[in-house]
Amino acid sequence: MASSTRKNAMYNVAYRLFSVLLPLVTAPYLSRTVGPEGVGLYSRAWSISYIFCLIAMLGLNDYGVRAIARVRDDRDRLDRTFSAIWQMQVMVAGATLAAWFGYVFLFAGEEREVALHLTLMSVSCLVSFDWCLMGLDIFRPIALRNTFVKSAAAVCVFLFVKGPEDLWIYALVWSLSTLLGNLSCVTSMRGRVRCVRVPLRESLTHLRPCAVLFISVMAVSIYRTMDKVMVSWIAGLEQNGQYENAEKIIYCLSGFISAIGTVMMPKISHMQQQGRTEEIRRHIDKSMNLILCMVCALAFGAAAVADRFAPLFYGEDFAEAGRLMAPLAFTLIMIGFANVIRTQWVLPQGRDRIFVKSVCAGAAVNLIANLCLIPSLRAMGAVIGTLLAELTVPVAQYLMLRGELPYGRFLGYTGIYCGIGLAMLLCVRAVGALLPGMGWAGLAVQVAAGIAVYGLLTLLYWKASGRMPRKLNKKVYKTEKL
Repeated sequence: MASSTRKNAMYNVAYRLFSVLLPLVTAPYLSRTVGPEGVGLYSRAWSISYIFCLIAMLGLNDYGVRAIARVRDDRDRLDRTFSAIWQMQVMVAGATLAAWFGYVFLFAGEEREVALHLTLMSVSCLVSFDWCLMGLDIFRPIALRNTFVKSAAAVCVFLFVKGPEDLWIYALVWSLSTLLGNLSCVTSMRGRVRCVRVPLRESLTHLRPCAVLFISVMAVSIYRTMDKVMVSWIAGLEQNGQYENAEKIIYCLSGFISAIGTVMMPKISHMQQQGRTEEIRRHIDKSMNLILCMVCALAFGAAAVADRFAPLFYGEDFAEAGRLMAPLAFTLIMIGFANVIRTQWVLPQGRDRIFVKSVCAGAAVNLIANLCLIPSLRAMGAVIGTLLAELTVPVAQYLMLRGELPYGRFLGYTGIYCGIGLAMLLCVRAVGALLPGMGWAGLAVQVAAGIAVYGLLTLLYWKASGRMPRKLNKKVYKTEKL
């Protein structure tokens, strides 16, 4: 991985993590302040608001990055492409904002006050330019400025949210931080791209390909966001609060995956434009090996400590969140596998329909599973539905791409790292059995033991298979020589 790519990956990991990590930092405080029902109420309001934001952005987070990456070497085409896409974005986001107000005042129920204070999330979609900066391979300002804004938001939560009656403040703080984060990145575009006058017809040419990707975005939201809405409506707000806090941890961990994929997509799109197909294949192989190594560690590690972590982190009222978190953690493996294929093969080639079909298949499986399982299994039914949905996506991709990519080798990586992860899980569980009732200290020992076991077994595998990263291999060689 080139030096610039590594730096962008680091910045984007920081950006993605701070987008989800700081709400996670405040989660224990909020859980104890407003309780499971308050968490469930906010979760439902935020989930519906997020769906409106997805509509407002209309697939731009993928399409915009790819479109800008393809023309970034030609300043005139870059300016016209940016201007046309933004003009389309303003039209769609403006119409969605009007629809959001209609929902809040006509259809929102007990969450109306919270939903009203989430309005700034929809407003922020008018000035969201992350897609342009990422397409230009500029990640540093996004990471640094969003880090500052969201850190300030976390401080405000601790200062001003004191009880269930302050839930609207929590909503306002996070929606305002989203808007300020987007506005703070506008100055980074100065001198790199400028607005030019383009006819409406030119803007509308971007509407159809964006709408195609939007189908997949909405499908993903069915099993990432609608889960929580369905749990709250079918099983109640308390169950939704448990599911929300379990899913929040896994969503935070998946930030590592999406961050690396977001960095690689503009790079691969640029390489695709230059016809460097064999180099792309080598990138995919390396990425798949490293991503699967990472996600198997996260999945088995999270499953191993979930039952102890959740009540310590959220409070004893959220012990059930730990039971939900353990199986939910394994979605990380499917997400990582599918993400590499999507961001480094399917989307850079403009084969959006393959992505849309695979995600829609996952959404259909999830919706059916939720309707069948949530009434009897409550929140655990949503967990099972999500597992089935995330498994469906890479399977559908395989059926459409099996002749193009070495899936046998990829599945080999998966089996090896899952075996290492299982060994780590058994070790962590054994350590936990030896240290009952030790709280955070016992959890820290479990985590340290898991890192040591997974790291050692992975290094042995890399050494035996010749897949040791070059820099790490030199360090190991020097150590052995000494």
